[in-house]
Amino acid sequence: MEWWVTLAIIFSALMLLFLVGVPVAFAFLFINLIGVYVFWGGEAGLDQLIMSIYRSVATFSLLPVPLFVLMGEIMFRTGIAPRMMDTLDKWLGRIPGRLSLLAVGGGTLFAALSGSAMAGCAMLGSVLVPEMEKRGYRKPMSIGPILGSGGLAIMIPPSALGVLLACLGRISVGALLMAIIIPGIIMAALYASYIIIRCWLQPHLAPSYQVAHIPMNEKIMLTIKYVLPLGSIVFLVIGLIFLGIATPTESAALGALGCFVLAFIYRGWDLAALKSSISATLKITVMMFMIMTGAMAFSQILAFTGATPGLVKLAAGLNVPPIMLLIFMQVILLFMGTFMEPLTIMMVTLPIYMPIVNNMGFNPLWFGTIMLINMEMATTSPPFGLVLFVMKGVAPPDTTMGDIYRAGLPFLACDAVAMGLIMAFPSLALFLPGLMK
Repeated sequence: MEWWVTLAIIFSALMLLFLVGVPVAFAFLFINLIGVYVFWGGEAGLDQLIMSIYRSVATFSLLPVPLFVLMGEIMFRTGIAPRMMDTLDKWLGRIPGRLSLLAVGGGTLFAALSGSAMAGCAMLGSVLVPEMEKRGYRKPMSIGPILGSGGLAIMIPPSALGVLLACLGRISVGALLMAIIIPGIIMAALYASYIIIRCWLQPHLAPSYQVAHIPMNEKIMLTIKYVLPLGSIVFLVIGLIFLGIATPTESAALGALGCFVLAFIYRGWDLAALKSSISATLKITVMMFMIMTGAMAFSQILAFTGATPGLVKLAAGLNVPPIMLLIFMQVILLFMGTFMEPLTIMMVTLPIYMPIVNNMGFNPLWFGTIMLINMEMATTSPPFGLVLFVMKGVAPPDTTMGDIYRAGLPFLACDAVAMGLIMAFPSLALFLPGLMK
């Protein structure tokens, strides 16, 4: 059987299972079971599948994933993040769209403390949206900035999805976490610029209001109490990796420990909050790892059937510039992001994309950064982005999904601009990894 026929059958069966509502992990498992039985020699192939499942999760480099998720859950459920937001709010003056800018600033800082985009959106939405509604903010300036900045948890370490992408693509985890920092900051700067320009052109979207005067000494004390300690968590996670003192796994463990310490200092021994944080982390991690178990076997089946080598040979034979091929790959990811969640997209595409990337001579770190921006866009892409539904859960009752879609589109455009900048200037992604010790 020709490789392209086998590839078409495998992907058609996988998409059919997705369409009929089979959970992603079980869809991959079913395809893998059939594939190994047919291509790997019956029962002997099933034994190999079990070994592949074990190897896919028994990997030291995956340990940061549950720890990064745990950090975000602790910050959200123990009330540390809302206190940080309140402190940042006191530093903002009477600038256009101040609460929208607070969402971007707070979202960026929370992204440096959390590996979960959903936790970021939930925290920002529950803290800021009621105040924005009370101040007369329209939905493009209340919901939109939260959708954009909530997803920054994917683009600024600690990024659980970044770790998974690095593991699946066989890229250095520490180097990829460093590579996404500057692109994440660029995205935040684009969000802030858009907010300022639009609020200047359309002031009614974010009406100005009287801000109470806060003495400077009070601002400084609150900053020392609620913001600087969080800076120590950022250093434990990012600084130690950059300086070469700790591996990503070690820094993730130290970051999670630091979050527990801060939670104890601020809230005392809040057993209910800690229990809910650990429970939510377990649910998210199990979901991710169940999907992960299908990834390795799926990629091995594609390679064994000749589909992966065939696609690499086909891509190499196309008479188009490599950058056009890269753009085409991203367009496919953007389309998939409208109806699939990021982890599933990575499972399906990385076994095919990475051999092509290596064959074309693209830097894997650069490609991984571009792809991660694409995955951030997938979380807010209509109609099925996960963060869109989180936003619906915390938005006012009269908010429709159409309101949420329209509010998020300008920030998706900012993401596309950031992706174009990284494509045009690879050094934006490769500068910090080049400085690592």
